[in-house]
Amino acid sequence: MSRAQPDDYAGRLGAFGLGPEDLRAWQDAGLPGEAFDDWLTDRVARRPTGAQARRVYGAEEVHDFARRAILDALALQPGDRLLEIGCGGGLLLRDAVGTGAAAAGLDHSPDMAELAAERAPGAAVLLATAERLPFAADSFTAAAMSVVFFFFTEPLRVLRECRRVLRPGGRLAVFTTGPELRGTPAAPEPLAARGRFHSDAELAALGRQAGLAEVKVHNDGGGQLLTAHI
Repeated sequence: MSRAQPDDYAGRLGAFGLGPEDLRAWQDAGLPGEAFDDWLTDRVARRPTGAQARRVYGAEEVHDFARRAILDALALQPGDRLLEIGCGGGLLLRDAVGTGAAAAGLDHSPDMAELAAERAPGAAVLLATAERLPFAADSFTAAAMSVVFFFFTEPLRVLRECRRVLRPGGRLAVFTTGPELRGTPAAPEPLAARGRFHSDAELAALGRQAGLAEVKVHNDGGGQLLTAHI
């Protein structure tokens, strides 16, 4: 098998809007060629890194459909305390603070945590993981995840962590990608092969297994909105 050349990697990076900075990052990583798809998935979506990631996730229109759906579902008010898991560029946190609610966000990408702190200066932003939330029980009245649930290797554990940190009566809104979008621009390869798709029924079942109540899944053209209460 012929060895991939820099031009081959540059072309694949270019398909995701990535350029010379990202090619240098790949070369500097010193990884074998078979690791490229995992590395690319991380850099683009799973753990966004680099100048292009900051531009994409800091753009006003990025995942605006998911942000609007989550904010409509949660109906935040002054007195609420929101946790966003996988806060990306911080736009949902910014909008949450604009309602008068208190907000905290976390991300496992240092670049995204830094960007979120810049875009939502009124929110507390931490570098942390979804599977082990660094908060005490009953800390929040609302929790949100916007287009990140797809990448969790332990989705049930994440939902149980949400239940733990939510107060009685708290609510949850999760926007994720349905299996019908696999292979489309919403879930292209190689990202799709490294994510976890759930049917509407499977997604609802995860919510119930996590101990959530009033679990509902609304599907709009493959965009799934899971809502629940504690």
